[in-house]
Amino acid sequence: QVQLQESGGGLVQAGGSLRLSCATSGGTDYAMGWFRQASGKEREFIAAISRGMTTYYADSVKGRFTVSKDIATNTGYLKLNNLQPEDTAVYYCAAHSSGTYYYARNYAIWGHGTQVLVSS
Repeated sequence: QVQLQESGGGLVQAGGSLRLSCATSGGTDYAMGWFRQASGKEREFIAAISRGMTTYYADSVKGRFTVSKDIATNTGYLKLNNLQPEDTAVYYCAAHSSGTYYYARNYAIWGHGTQVLVSS
């Protein structure tokens, strides 16, 4: 049974940075996506990295966030730079199952999330 666990969230001032990690267990290499959900809003796509290491980003984070993956440890990373208050949300990693990377419904397994809070 594949399990995912995010870490690295926290409180940061506007303009600051964080690096989120997604540790995986019980599975083989797969494409990984990152989503976030702000209070009262729907879960939205942030970034994804394919098994071939191709990366995809939402326009709202392109140039600020960087997705990567360590195949040896099967750990995913999301580097968040120049954070803004509107980036405040719970961030999730997920294992992709099929179809386009941009929709949450195409991911089979999710972590429990890590909170990112950006103060102004």
